[in-house]
Amino acid sequence: MKNPDLPEPIAAYFNADRQDAQAVARCFTKDGRVLDEGKTHAGLAAIAAWKADSTSRYSYTATPRTLEKQGRAHIVTAIVAGSFPGSPVELRYAFTLEHDKVVMLEIAA
Repeated sequence: MKNPDLPEPIAAYFNADRQDAQAVARCFTKDGRVLDEGKTHAGLAAIAAWKADSTSRYSYTATPRTLEKQGRAHIVTAIVAGSFPGSPVELRYAFTLEHDKVVMLEIAA
């Protein structure tokens, strides 16, 4: 399956996700938010801490497969595979962009 042509801020997020917590945080606006596993992480420090915690608990890769636009949101479906129960899984990443950065990311199954 061909990878989708992602908007630059979203492509930057998936590239940063393979790097480290600070690289991921730099993809967001200063008041950016992430909703993942029922918890909201607001602000760059909280986003970096969320990514660092995820990386310490799981080794994984996320491969974008589809992209669709719904209102202001860009919905990316990705295959996430790694060292966690049920791997691989298909997750839905809903990105809201602002000024070439991510202002909101919601990750759901």
